[in-house]
Amino acid sequence: MEKHQFNWLERTELLVGPEKIEALSKANVLLVGLGGVGSFAGEFLVRAGLGNITIIDGDVVDGTNINRQLQALHSTVGVGKAALLEQRFLDINPALKVTPISQFLNPEDMIAMIEREKFDYILDCIDSFSPKLMLIELAYKSGCKVISSMGAGGKTDPTKMRIGDLYESRECRFAQKVRKQLRRRGVGPGVTAIYSEEIQPKSALKLTDGSNYKRSFYGTISYMPALFGLYIASEAIRKIAGMKE
Repeated sequence: MEKHQFNWLERTELLVGPEKIEALSKANVLLVGLGGVGSFAGEFLVRAGLGNITIIDGDVVDGTNINRQLQALHSTVGVGKAALLEQRFLDINPALKVTPISQFLNPEDMIAMIEREKFDYILDCIDSFSPKLMLIELAYKSGCKVISSMGAGGKTDPTKMRIGDLYESRECRFAQKVRKQLRRRGVGPGVTAIYSEEIQPKSALKLTDGSNYKRSFYGTISYMPALFGLYIASEAIRKIAGMKE
């Protein structure tokens, strides 16, 4: 790769100062789920100067992903999502330490990795219910800070976006389901949730055969998953860099 002599973080440093740039460069983040939410969350983290990131997704690009996922193009259908984003992220920041994992990890492997890597934040961008519950529970019980995306499907209104503790979320049916199950697993307050108070129209819901952990899914518009990813990245960046109490 050709090396260019310029400070690509000049504009960021002008805004937040060198100390916060340094904090971001030393941070270590785990990003799980690289679909419409996770792909954009990762993009914003890397462009802010994050130094270390592990990205996990065992899926490949499908043609139906093109309307909302960063790495989804006609030319990338069938290619692994993690591998595509690794290449893209390194093209943004060649000094980035990125660890791509192109498989879905079982609980034992996930626990071992969390204990070994000592992540500053775990970002949950999983769109399937059972794996999401598993990750949040493991992160919570390990004492690691976690930011979790609730459902972006069936939403079109950016003004309904909210950030807050999962147990204080309102009007989000998906968050209600997640809370109910996590409470049974001994997970209490302390999980930061990104959610929307917009109610999805029933007409946007499609039932499935239950394969790939999904019994149903909502239709999605291009900008809403990206907006969820932006909120997740913003929350992580500002907290890592000390820009938010």
